[in-house]
Amino acid sequence: MNPTSIDTFLALDIRAGTVTRAEPFPEARRPAIKVWVDFGEEIGVKKSSAQITERYAPEDLVGAKVMAVVNFAPRQIGPFMSEVLVLGFPDTDGAIVLAKPEAPVPNGAKLA
Repeated sequence: MNPTSIDTFLALDIRAGTVTRAEPFPEARRPAIKVWVDFGEEIGVKKSSAQITERYAPEDLVGAKVMAVVNFAPRQIGPFMSEVLVLGFPDTDGAIVLAKPEAPVPNGAKLA
């Protein structure tokens, strides 16, 4: 593990949001789901390509609260522009488990 400074961590803008739309992403090289996440008035709805197909189906994601880095530069994923990085952790089999707030928080709430 490489140590880093608190300034590096503070440069990340990690926010909570609600998935408003999700659909399969068959064009992706690695299995993925396209998600649209509402981060509230300040940031709005942003989209992401999330490699979460082993544990989640698109229809089960709508309404889910997630956490994402919202200040990375957009990244082209095949024909889709991913605007945020939805966060998760690999389980013991390597499938991604979404990082979520434990209790209700407003869309756009910043990690403190």
